[in-house]
Amino acid sequence: MRAICWMGKTDVRVEQVPEPSILSERDAIVRITSSAICGSDLHLYNGFVPTMKSGDILGHEFMGEVVETGSGVRNLQVGDRVVVPFPIACGACAQCARGLFSTCENTNPNAWMAEKLWGYSPAGIYGYSHMLGGYPGGQSEYARVPFADVNPLKVPAGIPDEKVLFLSDIFPTGYMGAEMCNIQPGDTVAVWGCGPVGQLAIKSASLLGAERVIAIDRVPFRLRMARELAGAAETIDYEELDVHDALRDMTGGRGPDACIDAVGLEAHVPGPVGVYDRVKQATGLETDRPHALRQAIMACRNGGTVSVIGVYGGFVDKFPMGSLMNRSLTLRGGQCHVQRYMTPLLERIVKGEVDPSFVITHRLPLDDAPRGFAMFGHKTDECLKVVLKP
Repeated sequence: MRAICWMGKTDVRVEQVPEPSILSERDAIVRITSSAICGSDLHLYNGFVPTMKSGDILGHEFMGEVVETGSGVRNLQVGDRVVVPFPIACGACAQCARGLFSTCENTNPNAWMAEKLWGYSPAGIYGYSHMLGGYPGGQSEYARVPFADVNPLKVPAGIPDEKVLFLSDIFPTGYMGAEMCNIQPGDTVAVWGCGPVGQLAIKSASLLGAERVIAIDRVPFRLRMARELAGAAETIDYEELDVHDALRDMTGGRGPDACIDAVGLEAHVPGPVGVYDRVKQATGLETDRPHALRQAIMACRNGGTVSVIGVYGGFVDKFPMGSLMNRSLTLRGGQCHVQRYMTPLLERIVKGEVDPSFVITHRLPLDDAPRGFAMFGHKTDECLKVVLKP
């Protein structure tokens, strides 16, 4: 079969690889009908995630048709359409019982690798390094889905792939980012980053009752989408305005009630601070560029909440712990517990309350994925979200 393989930094290729097979009674094989390039994939593409190996199959946002099941999978039938959540959960451990599916204790066979960096291991993730399990991803023609009796979500007939594909990751991620803000009537929420997750965090904050959402980015077409499609009331171009001062002015000197970091470890910032972070990252003195997180903490109102859904991999410098502690801020974050949100968000889609496909800007055949990665990574051709069709 054809699959998108990571061959090295900024080098992804379409390769012929063996088709997956059933390895456990709880497995299913899914023929991929749609997959997507995620912003998190760019961290792999740009070489920031360790333990990648040449030939690894990428992709953790995918859906398709069940073509084979193991003997232990009784809730799925051949022919079912399913969306597959990116964290792989066993459904039986203490963390799964708490609904913390992305921290499942049983699905990362290489937990020792993650423990060296993070203390404890999260769940395994498709196509996202050997530190997170080494599972082949879904930017391919077929994928093996472990624990298929508890993870995939069946999709009702008649709903196009594009309306439900993002239940695999970015819609639940954006929604969880907004939910962690504990939004109250009248709240103002600021969102750093207008990529796909940021757009859906903006939309979700409105769904959860925010009175006003302010979007922050530097790319004109992303800011335009935030206003016209995601529902942001106002936008800030951080290359044109000082973000802290602008938010202070917009909120009567108080600051936003909640701030969402949808940027993560590759944050950009003009001026000396940006140079500082890039030099420290290049020399190995810090692994992540955390400028958006610093700004979100400093800008949030006293007693407010900072929600972190942008991906961080290791260690950051100049973390404003004094601001966090002295101003009674709440800091929350996490890889999304996708399985918790898939069904209620599917219901919102079916009812017509939201259509997350508004973020799609490019549809490409699988063979054009390398071009899709380059466009998305360099933000050319107004590329925000690429859907791949095997």
